[in-house]
Amino acid sequence: MKSFAHFLLILILAYVAGMTLPWWSAPLTAFLITLLYPLRPGKSFFSSFSAIFILWLVLAFYQDIRNDHLLANRMSITILKVKSAPLMGVISALIGGLTAGFAGLTAAYIRSPKQTASAA
Repeated sequence: MKSFAHFLLILILAYVAGMTLPWWSAPLTAFLITLLYPLRPGKSFFSSFSAIFILWLVLAFYQDIRNDHLLANRMSITILKVKSAPLMGVISALIGGLTAGFAGLTAAYIRSPKQTASAA
């Protein structure tokens, strides 16, 4: 249940932050939320990844539908050499999810009580 609250908090705050801040506000949100509400590293990665992946996927498809798939089709032809608007949405969501997942993982390792480096 704690990981669902973590997921929901990242999703909502990343959406609100994304209204005025640049794209990197999503990983920053995942990092800060994981610092404040720590989870184990695996759960923090998955929670951060899935929250931003779903958020960016929904936002990408919403914008894609609003402009009748024009921009996504042109970008997919230019970048992927294939006309596939949904694939562009999935790729952008995957990039956002990975950056947020690694940000959450970093915060989890910062908060981790285990020290991996030995004192020399």
